[in-house]
Amino acid sequence: MSDDVIRDRKDQHLDVVLAGGGRHARDAGFDAVRFVHEALPDLDHAKIDLGVDFLGRRLRAPFLISSMTGGPARAEAINANLAEAAQTLGIALAVGSQRGALESGAGGGLNASLRDRAPDTPILANIGAAQLTRGFGTDEARRVMEMIGADALIVHLNPLQEACQPEGDRDWWGVGAALEALVRKLDAPVVVKETGAGISASTARRLLDMGVAAIDVAGAGGANWGLIEGERATDATDKAHALAFADWGVPTAQAIVDVRQACPGAVLIGSGGVRDGVDAAKAIRLGADLVGQAASVLRAATISSEAVVAHFEAATRQLRTVCFCTGSPNLAALRRAPLQP
Repeated sequence: MSDDVIRDRKDQHLDVVLAGGGRHARDAGFDAVRFVHEALPDLDHAKIDLGVDFLGRRLRAPFLISSMTGGPARAEAINANLAEAAQTLGIALAVGSQRGALESGAGGGLNASLRDRAPDTPILANIGAAQLTRGFGTDEARRVMEMIGADALIVHLNPLQEACQPEGDRDWWGVGAALEALVRKLDAPVVVKETGAGISASTARRLLDMGVAAIDVAGAGGANWGLIEGERATDATDKAHALAFADWGVPTAQAIVDVRQACPGAVLIGSGGVRDGVDAAKAIRLGADLVGQAASVLRAATISSEAVVAHFEAATRQLRTVCFCTGSPNLAALRRAPLQP
């Protein structure tokens, strides 16, 4: 696939999300989760500890800036803003797919300056699982990590998106075996995530048996990449095909619960339709170790690093207040906070 095609497609994806399109027909399931309010918390709000360890680094808050995308010119500005914000906030950063950058041999908006901008931040590189049977292997994985000074590699699973994308990769025969081979050969942590349809308990168990370091459920309730592909499609049949999957997938809240029950020792990231710090608190209570946001922070990312910082400062304040109003001095206590029946 030519560089121009990939670049144009990424720009179209970005335009659809920024315009508010591609929203999932189902909600993420967080509205059904309610904490029991603690009217007499014996806590100092300012001293609540929101820190968490991830990839050998200590985060000041349990947030991951999830993978975003865009053509090279836009990606460079977006990722610069995200990296600077992640460093300021003390949170983790995952970049968008690096397929185009790898195939072109250029940085594609993703280069070592990210590490310069965020020297203390866990940074995650990103490739698609479908590419693992199309010439992308251990060497390519190392290259995308070296490109940005990454601490780990994300491999994203997006079968619904590929099936709805007019030029999508629909032959996934052998992808599981290729993923397992990569996980076992790569001398770096591999995180596996979905892209908005969720990961089931059985798939999570399979991934852990392969040796993956963490799982991001990326459930239904936020961006629906099948619908995003439908919005950018020019053929009416392609649009109708995508629209049939408007409510497809496992809602994020349910995916977190199911995966945590099946994989009690897993490092689990909850993303997909996380709107604010209250949703983040609910995700953590249900079993997530970290909480990811992408679409909800994308507009801020196109403006400035300060706008991204403001977004996450608001979410962190909300998360801290949930801890305060549940009598939770830290995230471990929040995970035990009582819920309303």
